[in-house]
Amino acid sequence: MEHLIGREEEKAILQRALLSNEAELVAIYGRRRIGKTFLIRNFYQKELIFEFSGVHNTTLSDQLANFAQALTRSMKSSPIDTPGNWRQAFSLLESYVAPLIKKQKRVLFFDEFPWIQTPRSGFMQAFENFWNMWASRQENLVVVICGSAASWMIRKVINNRGGLHNRVTKRIRLLPFNLSETEAYLNSRKIKLDQYQLLQLYMAMGGVPLYLKEVNIGESTAQVLDRTCFNKNGLLHNEFKILFHSLFEAAVHHMEVIRALAAKPGGLTRNEIIEVCSLTSGGGTTQLLEELSESGFITPYVPFEKTSRDSIYKLTDEYSIFYIKFIENSKSYGAGVWMRLSEGSSWKGWSGLAFESICLKHEQQIKKAIGIADVYTEASPWRYSAKEKEDGAQIDLLFDRRDNCINLCEIKFSISEFVIDKKYAATLAQKERVFRQKTQTRKTLFLTLITTYGAKKNDNYVNLIQKEITMEALFKN
Repeated sequence: MEHLIGREEEKAILQRALLSNEAELVAIYGRRRIGKTFLIRNFYQKELIFEFSGVHNTTLSDQLANFAQALTRSMKSSPIDTPGNWRQAFSLLESYVAPLIKKQKRVLFFDEFPWIQTPRSGFMQAFENFWNMWASRQENLVVVICGSAASWMIRKVINNRGGLHNRVTKRIRLLPFNLSETEAYLNSRKIKLDQYQLLQLYMAMGGVPLYLKEVNIGESTAQVLDRTCFNKNGLLHNEFKILFHSLFEAAVHHMEVIRALAAKPGGLTRNEIIEVCSLTSGGGTTQLLEELSESGFITPYVPFEKTSRDSIYKLTDEYSIFYIKFIENSKSYGAGVWMRLSEGSSWKGWSGLAFESICLKHEQQIKKAIGIADVYTEASPWRYSAKEKEDGAQIDLLFDRRDNCINLCEIKFSISEFVIDKKYAATLAQKERVFRQKTQTRKTLFLTLITTYGAKKNDNYVNLIQKEITMEALFKN
């Protein structure tokens, strides 16, 4: 089996479940293509004795027939009859599992759990009964339930107010690979790209393992993107709509929010999203934003010296940004498309914003590079919209430190060494001045520059920059 890359925290949780002296109900969720199934199959390959996956938009009878087939495969027996309902199905499962867990820990795996629950099927009630009346009493049993519909998993399983209330013993929210894991994953597949190429790849695909699996040995990032994004048969050419419709029931509204945030890279508040997308101010919008956030598409940031009610939502899914910007309305296909696009003005604007988003996701690596890994900090972007006869300012990322200092980070993507000219130096000085004036902070401010290849050490640099970080730091754990 393919080697499991990264996922150290997740593996530790799964290991604790295996070593515990009681029954464990493990819930794992995350967007499609993220590697949930691979993680469980790989980590529990020796202990896994039953695996069953729900099928999207199918009937109760089909789900039960698939269950019977899964149980037949596990038992290595002649085909068993399809159970008439889910209570019968779980009774068959108990009979199979009971003798196998007398002496050692074993694992049952229910994949795409939300899809098993068809209308009026009685599945959830039967599963609750299975867990509460039998499985929870088996000290040698781990039951893993997994789903791509993150919001459903949270509402119906983790925050269940019925028979599964407080029954989940361990939970895992599986996120995309970071840059270090992406590099390790591609290296494990004998793919050698330098960090600049990897960064460009990540800016378009993110750290989604199934997308990264599309990279072939000997291809440049431009070739990969041409083949996967600008070829009508490429995996990522039509992935956007497929992805959202498979995750959310009212996917049209989710995609509207995604498009609204794509048009406002600086982010929008909840009220601004409601206004732009013509949503209601009730619980439906709250649930929609939670669904997108838990699935990893958007991220709420609390601005400096503000509360969660002032959160700014940003689109942080690299593929969604790339699709809306370049793929959706592209009229060109085939080899050379991405190279042509990367020579245009749209590419320059996108690359800067994409690099900024990646830096926000790698704040721990940035803290370590700055030298404040052990200092308590709160990270956030900051902006001030100029009023009449005022200067506005936007800080890409800041670290508010408990040691009475603040790092104001300026993030710049460049294809070579970055140069701070006289005009840009004035902009940086203005940002620092406006931040000091509008926040009234008395903390020491350190202007910190994050670039791809570093910056030229001219007089402007020396007079302004206290700390510099290059992309190399983002690839470290």
